Amino acid sequence: MPRLDKNHPTHEWIAQLRERFPCEKEIDRVLTRKLQRRAGPPYSPLALTTLIEGTQALIRSELKGDFEIIDANWLSGGASKLQMVFKLKWNQPGVGPTITPMVLRMEPSESVVETSRLCEFQIIKALEGHIPVPPTYWADEEGKYLPYPAMIYGFAEGVTKPTASSSNVTGVGTMIPPELRPVLGGQFIKHLGIVHSFDWRNAGLSSFDEPALGKQAVEWQLNHWERVWEEDANEDVPVMRLAMAWMRNNMPPVDHISVIHGDFRTGNFLYTEHNNEISAWLDWELTHLGDRHEDLAWTTKTVFGHKAEDGETFLVGGLAPLDEFIAEYEKASGLTVNRKTLQYYDIFNSFKSITICLATGSRAARNGKTHQDVLVAWLAGISYGLLDELRTQLEEVL
Repeated sequence: MPRLDKNHPTHEWIAQLRERFPCEKEIDRVLTRKLQRRAGPPYSPLALTTLIEGTQALIRSELKGDFEIIDANWLSGGASKLQMVFKLKWNQPGVGPTITPMVLRMEPSESVVETSRLCEFQIIKALEGHIPVPPTYWADEEGKYLPYPAMIYGFAEGVTKPTASSSNVTGVGTMIPPELRPVLGGQFIKHLGIVHSFDWRNAGLSSFDEPALGKQAVEWQLNHWERVWEEDANEDVPVMRLAMAWMRNNMPPVDHISVIHGDFRTGNFLYTEHNNEISAWLDWELTHLGDRHEDLAWTTKTVFGHKAEDGETFLVGGLAPLDEFIAEYEKASGLTVNRKTLQYYDIFNSFKSITICLATGSRAARNGKTHQDVLVAWLAGISYGLLDELRTQLEEVL
């Protein structure tokens, strides 16, 4: 039997994966697209003019009247997507002649997380007016006008960390000073509560599949991330097999279907330092419908927080002690938190993190598919610490 070459996937193998791991239609579409394009050329640096021309074509397809793109430039930050900042000089409907700062957010050839620009676009648009998010404008979900799938939203003012603070990659290790914790923490918890209690059913989320109450949402997520592991892993890792078997045998029922951000943490919001108000929540690419505990387990991970000045008290996101965080979240959302379910999703999130870092990140970097190959390759190096954490988590539940 010929050895499986994941860098040149066959139609038969792709079909087999889709049958083994049924998940949401839009997730199936983007993952299938990834495999179908994998054998193609690696990522090559794009000229800024290419993005400008593609953006012009996208806007022209949506907008009546003249417009002009000015002050276009690359926007740094983020490990997974290409971004360009620009200003649009246009006759904005309902506003009139104006110059609007905007951001183009686009896939590379193969991302460290393969996600849907349409889902991201729709959820940000749905949450406008409910929590701080950038205004949304247009999406090119198939890459019809631009080299890869993309979306355009408004540029939001603010910083991801205090000017005097330090942090590591993607905001990990951000230190929040004591005087900022109550004001930012209160907004952080309030916004998470609003997201999880948001009435999404009539919010224009046509690209989202609605899971039934019970275990369907959990199963979809397990299928999604086990499929990604199978697609991208370079070698078999027994502890990952064990983790997936345990998760499938212990799926908790979901009593309330919520919008899940997927990466709700310090480092993914902007705030304006003159008034310490959160101005925008970013990076909605992992959004889906599911169990609030998935977000909560991710948000409360130790890697996204730090200890208080006493050297012992852990602060969620560097903002509030865990018990206080959960109590305030329950008030803000009107939903309860089950600590045992949190433990389940802590294991799930470890599996997902390892899949992203050790499997997808490693393969995308080695195949030259991303604009951030050095950073994405670095992620593979932290995978072994994550694997050790997963081993410890499994020892606690087995």
